[in-house]
Amino acid sequence: MKMPKQRRTYCSKCKKHTIHTISLYKKGKVRKAAIGERRHAEDRKGYGGKKFPELKRTAKTTKKQTLKLKCKDCGRQMMKPGIRLRKLEIAQ
Repeated sequence: MKMPKQRRTYCSKCKKHTIHTISLYKKGKVRKAAIGERRHAEDRKGYGGKKFPELKRTAKTTKKQTLKLKCKDCGRQMMKPGIRLRKLEIAQ
């Protein structure tokens, strides 16, 4: 699916509709020293089996793409839960 590079939508900081630039959200680098990662490692340690059940088969063939919107006026960024689709292309 093709999506425009800019969209006119509501900005909560400006309190009005402004032009926002659209980009795809990407997950950041995993830090092993983060508290959540340390807790997860503690639960997996030892003889007690797995923390989460091991997934035998995948049910979904697509992922929900999250959009990152940035206001042109004030620079505020917000996430918008995207649509479930195979490929999202930001058109020029």
